Amino acid sequence: MTTSTRDAVLRVDLSTETVERERVPDEWRRDYLGGKGLGARYLYADLAPGVDPLGPDNLLCFMLGPLSGYLPGETRYAAVTKSPLTGGFLDSYSGGSFPERLAGSLDDCLGILVTGRAERPVTLVVADGTATIEPAGDRWGDDTVETDAAFPDAAVACIGPAGESEVAYATIASDAGDHHAGRGGAGAVMGSKRLKAVVARGDAPELPTELRDLREQYERRYEDHETGRWQAAGETLESVDFANEVGVLATEGWQRGQFDAAENIGIEAAREAAVGREHDSDPAPGGFRVPTEGSDHESVPRGAAPMTLGAGLGMEEFDAVAALGETCDRLGIDVISAGNAVAWAIRAADAELLDTDARFGDESAARRLLAEIATREGELADALADGVADAAERYGGEALVPTVKSMELPSYDPRGAIGMALAYATSDRGACHRRARPVEREVFETWDDADVVDAVAGAQTVRSVLWSLVADDFVGETMWDDLGAAWLDAVGLPHDAAELSQTGERIWTLVRLFNVREGFDRSDDTLPDALRRPLTDGPAAGRAIDPEAFDRLLDAYYVARGWGPDGRPTEATVERLGLGAVVDDATPLAEQLQVDVHFCDFATQ
Repeated sequence: MTTSTRDAVLRVDLSTETVERERVPDEWRRDYLGGKGLGARYLYADLAPGVDPLGPDNLLCFMLGPLSGYLPGETRYAAVTKSPLTGGFLDSYSGGSFPERLAGSLDDCLGILVTGRAERPVTLVVADGTATIEPAGDRWGDDTVETDAAFPDAAVACIGPAGESEVAYATIASDAGDHHAGRGGAGAVMGSKRLKAVVARGDAPELPTELRDLREQYERRYEDHETGRWQAAGETLESVDFANEVGVLATEGWQRGQFDAAENIGIEAAREAAVGREHDSDPAPGGFRVPTEGSDHESVPRGAAPMTLGAGLGMEEFDAVAALGETCDRLGIDVISAGNAVAWAIRAADAELLDTDARFGDESAARRLLAEIATREGELADALADGVADAAERYGGEALVPTVKSMELPSYDPRGAIGMALAYATSDRGACHRRARPVEREVFETWDDADVVDAVAGAQTVRSVLWSLVADDFVGETMWDDLGAAWLDAVGLPHDAAELSQTGERIWTLVRLFNVREGFDRSDDTLPDALRRPLTDGPAAGRAIDPEAFDRLLDAYYVARGWGPDGRPTEATVERLGLGAVVDDATPLAEQLQVDVHFCDFATQ
């Protein structure tokens, strides 16, 4: 057995240009592990209710986990902050070389907590367990590829023009834009602090000899796992073909559920265009490397690009999708929110609510609008930079493109799978398909309300654990049986599966308490009117979200979580999860008690 020595964090105040080392309380490491959980604990402790997400008092955490650098698959980090898009909790994840080298640079630290605002643009250089604040020089204004190239001897997490302009869905990019902490605007928070880049100069940590057998065991398990075979065959690009086949591929601004040209932008088109994979010899080979016309840079389009920038914008050729994806990557802007923003603008123009020359299928106009959004050039672009919900409030057209908690939906249309409706509505960071993706099973099975709630709540709980370990999203599927207990035992942090299941519940509930303190309640767990219009084509034709059926499902979810009918955790639930001493007087609990039950054994889902 080796020992996990990660027991500290670095606090960086950009206003005072100070860096301090701080020990993580032992009970925090035990109860929240790292990553999402520990980031949430610091956010809840450090932020006053109502703090401006783009103000100097907001906290931006770059978090690792106790197993970072050891787990199979890509090493990942969590960016945890208060979202400028939703006004609530945000955790966003990214892999690639940066988290691997950050793990080596931080030595015994679990993360970096950044607050304040620099007087002028800076970079944060991490090495040998500490960090230094250095001038960014003329890097401010560079795109993500240019910024990455400026540090050839290090790994970089940086913002592009969108982050500098505080676009509400700006990303934090690494590996020249191949990887992003994407959704919810962590890049805008970074830009508001005038932090251009975090530069990790350390080498990746060496795998201890006593963990090699365990790692090899899990790599073999992943190669034989359904997810491993799927990821090796096509990565997330196969989602395009799947969503189109079952009729839930949001097309041309959520007007239809199938795209006639899906085969032109799906997995076969990607294979034909690709020059290789990210990790050709790895059990988890990663995405397809695709050359982009007019550029010497190879991009790595993920499933969200052809779904949102392809079908969502009516682009019928893979080259157009790849070009738009690289535009987003260089600008440092989330492809899901950006694609939905352009689609909303096109539909709003069709409805004569505004004037734009962008049209479905017009790549050059879409690319131009994306660039304008990233720099807030013009009134329309400035509105779109704050998200679809804000633009609709300004111009009208609220029912054109759906959002939840002001976050634009990914392209799995929940009208064809009500489990996705519940997953989007109850996601703690706004509309998100990564917390739970019941659509992958629901469309092939017959489910009742209990099945839907089990699938959604169970996945949310499990992923709260795995994202606190900061496991690879795909390889982590092999850890669902014991939630990483074997790994934690191997590094001297023993937990059994039941304890880890409760840890996942605790973390999910703590994040809910953070959002409740910010004013979120049941009204924020609703779906927009756009989803009450029936789909008009494909296998899901005629389906829409029935408000009464959805409310019944939401009630069942709240009971499963031990929350009141207002969507707030009950006192009994807070005490059961060990949060009684954590919750503060500014956080209202359920106004009305209901049965507080443990709905299912999430560890076995």
